[in-house]
Amino acid sequence: MLDQLKRMAVLATVVEQGSFVAAARQLQTTTSAVSQQVRALERDMGVTLLHRSTRKLSLTPAGERFHAGCAAMLSAARGAQQQLIQLRDAPEGELRVAAPVGFARQLGPALAPLLQAHPGLSLHLEVEDSFTDLVDRRIDLAIRFGRLPDSSWVAQRIGEKSIGLYAAPAYLAQRGVPAQLSDLAAPGHDWLALRSGTDQPLALSLRRGDEALQLSLRPRASSNNQLSLQQLCEAGLGLAMLGGDDVSESVQAGHLLPLLPGLQLPPLPIHALTPQRDAQPAKVRHAIAALRAFLSAAPPG
Repeated sequence: MLDQLKRMAVLATVVEQGSFVAAARQLQTTTSAVSQQVRALERDMGVTLLHRSTRKLSLTPAGERFHAGCAAMLSAARGAQQQLIQLRDAPEGELRVAAPVGFARQLGPALAPLLQAHPGLSLHLEVEDSFTDLVDRRIDLAIRFGRLPDSSWVAQRIGEKSIGLYAAPAYLAQRGVPAQLSDLAAPGHDWLALRSGTDQPLALSLRRGDEALQLSLRPRASSNNQLSLQQLCEAGLGLAMLGGDDVSESVQAGHLLPLLPGLQLPPLPIHALTPQRDAQPAKVRHAIAALRAFLSAAPPG
């Protein structure tokens, strides 16, 4: 069947170009190969399709009817190819993005210029903090923070988030304000952690000036949601490592206080996950580029 479809496309090209020579040039093959394909088609169909002469080619009555279907098939194939090229080269269609709750508010500013520049592109945003079935929900691009679980999806690092240590004034009034790095190892402090479904100790590597500290902790409370973790911290339940841009309003309002100026915490990596690395549609490539540019231009915090 595939050979027959190929021969039908050759016949349509011969008629379109007006000669075997021109068709061979269009198909980047030899005149003999084109002629053989048409003869094989006539043999298989049991009917003559072309009148051949030294001056021109013309379709037989049966050939005219058959050619109409061949030309429609070739036109449909070219149209499908053009649509695929447009998807590859120009962002259009629906872009389905999954992102954590804490990052959702940044997606608007990050992707707005892309959507404004390409009217044929639309956006659907799935906001969630759990690692759900991205394929089942037809997600094109997922944004993830921190350590990634094993997955068949391809991860690209597109940025990072600076992290600071914070606590509520009520907590500090009760437990004391850490003045030096070693104070964080004191048994009187409770910790809060961002993590999903694990009871393993939390390993921290901290540095401040010439001081270094390694901690292995079991959090007093944890959450897979950044906003929930911030709320637990504001409620005075413990110390928490939070993104400066996420808590800036709470710090200004006095609900949270930053601790130990100069404390160096490992930044939280930000990854873009896609179903495959190669042959990505334009909407995904352009979205990743827009997110990377937005994150690189954003102030640290």
